[in-house]
Amino acid sequence: MSQGFDFAPIDRILDNYPRNELSTIAILQDIQERYHYLPREAFPYVAKAIGVGEARLYGVATFYENFSLEPKGKYLIRCCDGTACHVRGSIPILERIRTELGLSQGQKTTEDLNFTLETVSCLGACGLAPVMTVNGTVYPAMTPDSATEVIRSLWEELDREGAEE
Repeated sequence: MSQGFDFAPIDRILDNYPRNELSTIAILQDIQERYHYLPREAFPYVAKAIGVGEARLYGVATFYENFSLEPKGKYLIRCCDGTACHVRGSIPILERIRTELGLSQGQKTTEDLNFTLETVSCLGACGLAPVMTVNGTVYPAMTPDSATEVIRSLWEELDREGAEE
């Protein structure tokens, strides 16, 4: 196990659940909510704590699409590129978001871990196309300019939080 990793937040999560295999998904969800991904250090620690094999935990984490083994930003932006959104202009929106965040074509997460941009094939809101979400909040009928406004408001929110610290 990693010497520098702080397991206290994971211990607090584990305290909320019975220590058995039935708690696996709930525990992993809470860990991901805390870290915005599943840190590799968590697998042997949680496996031992709930009495399951590390491979079993890893199997659950890789089976479900909502789990991520890669660090994600504080703000998870999902931009739909399904048929309805694509036809109504999702590509210029994606390009604008990448530019605003300074992301290269293959890069999903900003260096400061504040933003992650994912392209998804459907958000289930085709009538509102083009659509994007930020941490689950739906933004309908997007344009490149409205996407810029959303990103800038998130930057402002980060600035306010930084000033409060």
